Amino acid sequence: MSNRLASAVSPYLRSHADNPVDWQQWGAGPFEEAARRGVPVLVSIGYSTCHWCHVMARESFSDPVLAGYLNENFVSIKVDREEYPDVDSSYLAAAGVFTENLGWPLNVFVTPEGKAFFAGTYWPPQPIPGHPSVRQVLESVVDAWTGRRDQVEHDASQVAVALAALADAGGQVGSELPDADALSRVVGELVDYEDDRFGGFGGAPKFPVAPVVLFLLDRGAAGDADAAALAERTLVSIAGSDLRDAVDGGFFRYATRRDWSEPHYERMLYDNALLLSAYTRLAQLGEQLGGEHTDTATTIAAGIATFLIERMRLPGGAFASAQDSESTVAGSRVEGGYYLLDAAAREAEVAPALDDKVLTGWNGLAIGALASAGFAFDRPDWTEAAATAADYLIEHHLLPDGTLVRTSVGPRVSAASATLEDYGMFADGLLQLAAVSGDVRYAVIARQLVDACLAAAVPLGVGPFAVPGGADPVLAGQGLTLSADPSEGAYPSGSSAAASAARRLYLLGADGPSADQHSADQHDGAAGYLEASRAAMGAIASLVVTRPVSFGAALEVMSGLLAPASQLVIVGDDPRSSIVAVSRRWVRSGAMVAVVADAAAVSFADAGFELFRARNSLHGIPTAYLCHDFVCRLPLTDPTELDSALAR
Repeated sequence: MSNRLASAVSPYLRSHADNPVDWQQWGAGPFEEAARRGVPVLVSIGYSTCHWCHVMARESFSDPVLAGYLNENFVSIKVDREEYPDVDSSYLAAAGVFTENLGWPLNVFVTPEGKAFFAGTYWPPQPIPGHPSVRQVLESVVDAWTGRRDQVEHDASQVAVALAALADAGGQVGSELPDADALSRVVGELVDYEDDRFGGFGGAPKFPVAPVVLFLLDRGAAGDADAAALAERTLVSIAGSDLRDAVDGGFFRYATRRDWSEPHYERMLYDNALLLSAYTRLAQLGEQLGGEHTDTATTIAAGIATFLIERMRLPGGAFASAQDSESTVAGSRVEGGYYLLDAAAREAEVAPALDDKVLTGWNGLAIGALASAGFAFDRPDWTEAAATAADYLIEHHLLPDGTLVRTSVGPRVSAASATLEDYGMFADGLLQLAAVSGDVRYAVIARQLVDACLAAAVPLGVGPFAVPGGADPVLAGQGLTLSADPSEGAYPSGSSAAASAARRLYLLGADGPSADQHSADQHDGAAGYLEASRAAMGAIASLVVTRPVSFGAALEVMSGLLAPASQLVIVGDDPRSSIVAVSRRWVRSGAMVAVVADAAAVSFADAGFELFRARNSLHGIPTAYLCHDFVCRLPLTDPTELDSALAR
């Protein structure tokens, strides 16, 4: 049989196309084949910039003898976790039963019905103390399958039952959102968890955990000085560390040592997008924090934006998912070698390859970050880059029926189903772009995406959000779908992202679904979005506050929901006016700033965004409307008066 990955959309899968292993792509076919042959299935999950995934491919999956044994005794499936995140989540949950050392490559052995009975990560080609070889693992699995199959299938069924119970629970562990005192206690726990020597949280390996930092910045914007100071210390520590590439300006995924040294050199789109948002907000909070690190935050934000635009942007304007850690330097392929060179030396080398998958959700993070940073720092070129990426995704990833594509490479579209994170992150990014570009089209599409998620949840009896079109059909057919997976860490979960987008729609006064889908005592319109956001976060609230490092994005949404709604709308045809300049550094928890031309304000109002109703410039002078809980002050045209009003 021939390897079937050469035609794959995923660059990660195509990198395994020359393996002698008879890899197949994710789908129902491999499981049907395993049932016919009466053999187990190996589901091997990784991603393009995963160093140890490629090491295992070179050491073991390229070995024709080992491949022959695999082909004879297994059906082998190769999965890109970034293309199929729900598949990864489901098997990662199952793998947790068998090993505490979760990570990638993730190798899970399952029955032809998809039920896991053993799992592990990297295994070496030869045994070393404490670690069996790949061949030893395979032989043990075959021995169990052929000699104790009834027991294997029974154990696999028990694991599946336990996971189904977890999925049915859906994270429904509470209903009350944390109040200010509860969030203060969360901040205190994070302060206690801080590495007071090197900054950040915990020991090695050490990740930037940008969602946690964004939560702390939001609490800082709500007046919590401890939260603001912790966020500032964290961002300053990683800005001066080896985690940042001082040449290109981007950040690596994580450091293997507590002092932020010896990073794993892959550079992920989501990390850099979220860190751009974090440094932007730190700069905006600069005066409140004393201004000591405002210039540093501004410089780091500019470096990240430049990295995204110059290094990660693909033809057409969308952003690649990652840049590899490995490259060929001086004739040898090494991890990180390119990044140890200065700018001049890099000119003589080929830069590490991009994983040129365009992921809808991750691009949404970049769109929102670049749009907001472009506004805050008066860099319309950054906002334009965000708009170009948004236009690309609207053209190529938004289907005529209103559903989304999960990922594409060039003109080729993956068969993978879009996930809730794609809908939530893209909608959230579009709303941030709409607010600073004044283009109502982005807000209308974002509302359609959120409405689709609300509508998809109704017939399922889950809520408030579900992915339109349903979950991955193979997982669903096997009963392995995690219907309400709230997990997050490096970036927001689908639930958090959708809740954030719904809250922004509420702040814009968007007309929308009836709130009685979620609560009978709400009125139609924008309140429905607010209630949906609250319901999504209330469902996981009691879990989130006990594990704050793992749920930073959810905590940020909860913080915003706790704050009174504040909106600043500036209407006028001069986006560089003095009154706009005053608004660039205004940041408050639960707040939104929108800058639109007179004609755009009319377009927003006509499209059902009531915040813009009867908003116009006075006598052709850019005019500010400052609103709290949708009650607006008299319009202001004097930037000094606006500055005073914002300070109050």
